[in-house]
Amino acid sequence: MAAYILRRVISTIAVMAMVGIFVFLLLRLAPGDPAALIAGDLATPDMIASIREQLGLNEPLPVQFMHWALSIVNGNFGTSIFTGYPVLQLISQRLEPTISLSFLTLVLSVSTGLILGIVAAWRAGSLIDRVLTAFAALGFSIPVFVVGYFLIYWFAISLHWLPVQGYAPLSHGFGQWFVQLILPTLALSVPYIAYFARITRASMLEVLSEDYMRTAAAKGASPYAMLFHHALKNAGVPILTVIGMSFAYLVSGVVIVETVFNIPGVGRLVVDAINNRDYPIIQGVLILVSGLYVLINLAVDLAYTLIDPRIRY
Repeated sequence: MAAYILRRVISTIAVMAMVGIFVFLLLRLAPGDPAALIAGDLATPDMIASIREQLGLNEPLPVQFMHWALSIVNGNFGTSIFTGYPVLQLISQRLEPTISLSFLTLVLSVSTGLILGIVAAWRAGSLIDRVLTAFAALGFSIPVFVVGYFLIYWFAISLHWLPVQGYAPLSHGFGQWFVQLILPTLALSVPYIAYFARITRASMLEVLSEDYMRTAAAKGASPYAMLFHHALKNAGVPILTVIGMSFAYLVSGVVIVETVFNIPGVGRLVVDAINNRDYPIIQGVLILVSGLYVLINLAVDLAYTLIDPRIRY
C-alpha cells in the first residue's frame, strides 16, 4: 500500500510540473508580444517596455521560469495588471461563491445521479428505466446556459419564486445564501445528474448480471443488500472515476453559470481577466484549478484501493 501511494504521489508531482510548464509558456507563446497585447493598441514603446520589465520578459526564458516557479512555491502568484492587487488576494475574495456552488452541485448531482442510475438498473427494461434513460440522454445534451435561462424564465420571471441573479454570502444567513444558489445549482447539476445516472446504470447492469449476484438472490438476499452492499460496491470503481473526472467539466460549467446568474465567483474573475488580458490572474487560476484537479484525481486513485484491494498490487 505504501509503495502504491508513493508511486501515485511521484506521478502527481510530475504532472504538476508539466502543468506548471504549460501555464508558464501560455503567456510566452501567445501570438505577438504579450506586453503589447496587455498594453493595448494605443500603447507607446515606453509603455510596452515598462510592462515587459514588470513581467520580467527581458530575461532569458529559463531564468523567467525559475523566478516564476519559485514565486508560485512561495505562494506569490503575481499582481493583477488591471487592478494592481495580488492575484491570490483577488482569487480568495471570489472563492466562497464558487466553492458554495460547486459543493451544492456535487452533493445534488452525485446523490441524485446514483439513485436514478440504481433504480434504472434494478428496473432495467421497464417504463421507469426508459423514462430515466431518456432524461439522462436529454439532460446531458442540453447546454448549461440553456437550462439556466429556462430556469430563470420559469421560476424567477414567470412564477416569482426565486431571485433572478446575484449571490448572498453565507454571513448574511443560511436561508438567503441557499435561496440564491437554488437556480444556479439546478442549472449546473442537470448534465451531471444525467451523466452519473447513465454511468451508474451501465456499471450496475454489468455487476447485476454476474453469477455471484444470482447466487445472492437465490440465498434470499434482500433487494437493498443486493443493490447497495454487493452491486454498488463492485460497480464503484468506474462510478468513482467519472465523479473525479467530472471536476474538470465542473470548472467550465461554473464559469458559464456564474456568468448567466451574475455570481461574483472565480469563474467571473477569469472571464473579466480574459477580457482585460490580465494574464497573471489567468495563470494563477489555472495553476490553482489544475493543482486541485490533480489532487482530486490522486484522492480518487487512493480511494480505488478501498473499493478494490487488488489495485494496490
